[in-house]
Amino acid sequence: MNLKTVLILLGLALATIFALVCVLLTRERTPSPCQRLPPQQEDVEDSQSLVFADLTAEEMSQVVRYLQGHLGVPLVEASRAEPSDNCIALVELQVPAKAEVLRFLDGAGARPPREALAVLYFGKQPEPNITELVVGPLPRPAYHRDVTVQKYGGRLPYHRRPTLAVEYKQIWGFLKSQVLPSAPAFMQQVLGYDGTNLAVVTAAPRGFQSGDRVTWFVLFQNVSGFFVHPVGLEVLVDHSSLDMSQWAVSRVFYNGQYYRDMAQLESAYVQGRMSVEKAWSFAFGVSVSRGLRLFDIRHQGERVAYEISVQEALSVYGSNCPAGMSTRYMDGSFGLGRYTSPLVPGVDCPYLATYVDTHSLSDSLKPQKRKASLCIFEHNLGSPLRRHYSNLQSLYYGGLVNSALVVRSIVTVGNYDYVWDFIFYQNGAMEGKVQATGYPSSSFLHGDGLRYGNRLWEHTLGTIHTHFVNYKVDLDVGGVKNSLVAHDMAFEVTRAPWSPEQQIERPQLTKKVLDTEDQAAFRLHSKVPRYIYFAANSKNKWGHQRGYRIQITSFAGDHMPEASSMERAISWARYQLAVTRRKEEEPTSTSIYNQNDPWTPTVSFADFINNETITNEDLVAWITAGFLHIPHSEDIPNTVTVGNSVGFLLRPYNYYDLDPSIYSHDGVFFTSEQDFTACEINPLACLPKTASCLPNFPPFTYDGFRNMSRL
Repeated sequence: MNLKTVLILLGLALATIFALVCVLLTRERTPSPCQRLPPQQEDVEDSQSLVFADLTAEEMSQVVRYLQGHLGVPLVEASRAEPSDNCIALVELQVPAKAEVLRFLDGAGARPPREALAVLYFGKQPEPNITELVVGPLPRPAYHRDVTVQKYGGRLPYHRRPTLAVEYKQIWGFLKSQVLPSAPAFMQQVLGYDGTNLAVVTAAPRGFQSGDRVTWFVLFQNVSGFFVHPVGLEVLVDHSSLDMSQWAVSRVFYNGQYYRDMAQLESAYVQGRMSVEKAWSFAFGVSVSRGLRLFDIRHQGERVAYEISVQEALSVYGSNCPAGMSTRYMDGSFGLGRYTSPLVPGVDCPYLATYVDTHSLSDSLKPQKRKASLCIFEHNLGSPLRRHYSNLQSLYYGGLVNSALVVRSIVTVGNYDYVWDFIFYQNGAMEGKVQATGYPSSSFLHGDGLRYGNRLWEHTLGTIHTHFVNYKVDLDVGGVKNSLVAHDMAFEVTRAPWSPEQQIERPQLTKKVLDTEDQAAFRLHSKVPRYIYFAANSKNKWGHQRGYRIQITSFAGDHMPEASSMERAISWARYQLAVTRRKEEEPTSTSIYNQNDPWTPTVSFADFINNETITNEDLVAWITAGFLHIPHSEDIPNTVTVGNSVGFLLRPYNYYDLDPSIYSHDGVFFTSEQDFTACEINPLACLPKTASCLPNFPPFTYDGFRNMSRL
């Protein structure tokens, strides 16, 4: 290699090294691409993009401070401004004129000044108005100019101002403090209003002509997804005056009828001149130990029960393994409310059910939130509640779909899942129901294990066990004072009046008043009168005592022998039905402390029954339902709910003068001479049109796996 070649290579190497050093030095001076610098520190390319950049928080604050100090009028913070105040409604970037921006971007012009647009509501002026001001230059404002007339060709009337959040708050305050209280009976008895359980939504535009500021506000149940839970009440509020004391109600609408104001609506309700759609109302909650419970249950505004609640769930196991043969689970001790589980939309409850969060405090100093652990939904049971097709003499059809309101909670206590339902029907009946699912308990299969169950897997014995569930039902039928009456049947043998030589066996109604607690305590497998009911002191139109009948659905196994040393702890399970006088010192049939000391029970239900009189007293029914479970191969992988459902029904018995569901709008009736395809004749004919408008399904969510987070 000659000297010339070496020199050339050395020169190239030095040039390369110099270039690399320059790159490194330049890179050290280049800011991170995520670093936000003030406009004057940005490079050319970034400064061009900043022409369109939104205002920074600091720039917004600078604009507010400038306006507060340079307009010469007091500015009230918008979040607390009254209509008669001056306030800043909004501040945002004022985008420069396109021609200026293009000259700058293309390198032929200076950078346009950075400015903000401020919209102000001037309510505290002789002529209230909306004004738009351009403020600049940023970041240190020094001037402002009014661009309202330039942009809109004139001043902006004050009534055009968009409604601030504070104005909605003020209107809701006006409704709560001055409007709704003028109809106290209607609001409490029909809507169950307690000051917090209603939400309001605005309509728009606000009136019919320029200058109007009169708005319909629609009231909804304040529950999750309240937009689909209207209560039927709408109020037209005239809030055009800047003096809020001059706001007024222009009209009220409820269930198809218009009223002058809430006072007129109240008068119509009190005088019985109003059609009220509410059929059922109740308060609900979840006890940590006992689970789902309802209070103040009313049908058509009249209380029929003060409390209906779950008391206990008991399982008694058999096995030839020590743990299995000694297990007597009293689930209330573990917590029938503590272990409520999140509900999966579309599986545990209908997808569009209303889901409610519950809270509990146990084993912690902080409460726990369980998201979507209770659901409420209306359910079409897929069968008619009642119907008749007439083809004799006259031709007609009349029927009513059996739609029911369901409140549901699902509790997972160890291996078992209990689906607790309280169901409300259009005819005034109520149902308490529990379905069991989850995993069967098991023992290791050995020796004579098949005496205690069925083999479920290679070494798995599904152990025999009982399920007993106890409910408290504090009925108040026509008032607090009730009596327990039994109706049943017996065959009466008599001679036919028209032919005395012939004998007739005819069913006869038997009646008996059960006077004492001992008479009203029915052992587990004893005969219970088929019609047993709480009777009121009042009578219906036909002269019968108004009542609610108790009807139990149960397939219970045998109760533990009373000779057992621990039987008194679960003595409520001796009885399928026991009616006692209500006492504050007897609030529950058992205690959470019975599980760990069943030999000296803290509460023994058997002590409640002491032959006291129960005629014309405040009474409580204690209902036990259950089933015997002998696990079988189809219980793998899980026990199914089919056939594993027990509970009770509370059915009106002469409580009404006729079936109250006759007033339901779901009823169908048409004759052979009517066009049953017309919507006005048959509402069901409109279903295809209704179904063509699909509901807005929310996205599927589930928080069950992070459900135990503390608040």
